[in-house]
Amino acid sequence: MELKFTKMHGLGNDFIIIDAISQSVSLDSATIRRLADRHFGIGFDQLLVVEKPQESGDFRYRIYNADGGEVEQCGNGARCFARFVHDRNLTSKKTIRVETARGIITPTIEDNDEVTVNMGVPRFEPAQIPFKAAQHAPVYPLQIGNSIIEISAVSMGNPHAVQIVPDIELAPVTSEGPIIESHPLFPEKVNAGYMQIVDRARIRLRVFERGTGETLACGTGACAAAVIGISRGLLNSEVRVAMRGGNLRIRWEGENQPVWMTGPAVSVFEGTIDL
Repeated sequence: MELKFTKMHGLGNDFIIIDAISQSVSLDSATIRRLADRHFGIGFDQLLVVEKPQESGDFRYRIYNADGGEVEQCGNGARCFARFVHDRNLTSKKTIRVETARGIITPTIEDNDEVTVNMGVPRFEPAQIPFKAAQHAPVYPLQIGNSIIEISAVSMGNPHAVQIVPDIELAPVTSEGPIIESHPLFPEKVNAGYMQIVDRARIRLRVFERGTGETLACGTGACAAAVIGISRGLLNSEVRVAMRGGNLRIRWEGENQPVWMTGPAVSVFEGTIDL
């Protein structure tokens, strides 16, 4: 079976996007892992599948991590998804309603070709993250080996554990991140974020993503970190998030309000692979 795909990235967080409307697509976990391999496959952090809507959206959007597991949400992927369907003339709309595993998101293509996404209302209740805690708290203790760290937990359609660090370059992202990712208090695993606050309008961020590892950028991670900082009174309502792949702008007006994310989405190349 030959499969047409497009390689894209959002701040270095890279994807292959597959149009499952105009071609027949059937991928199992083993095939996705093979495609994700950067030496023997195409290489990507996540695979995005464009499908026909099932309910009230313009499209349905499915996301698979490099380990083959399907996940609920991906911020950088949402921007790339919007550019893909617009640039391939699958829609002429600038604002698109997209069905995801956790509800509708609405990306908008801006005049400067950046994409703004309504990422929905963040969820703090432990059962909705999901996170095993008796009740919501701004900060939770989390035991890692013989040490206890402090994290804040939130869902942006997927679970995030964010901790504040003095310097992200010295943060134990690659050693501690996998332990947090698989911590038993997070039954569906979790994305581990490390946030350095520069000032009230700027943060630096690294994220160890579940099922993928550390990426150059994480859109939902940027939203989660900004929301945590704003909710704790440490940041303004609009924040620039600097990651290794580049910057995102995040805006959140507070409780029960949606999070808005703005940033670039770039096509790299198109190809066909024989499966």
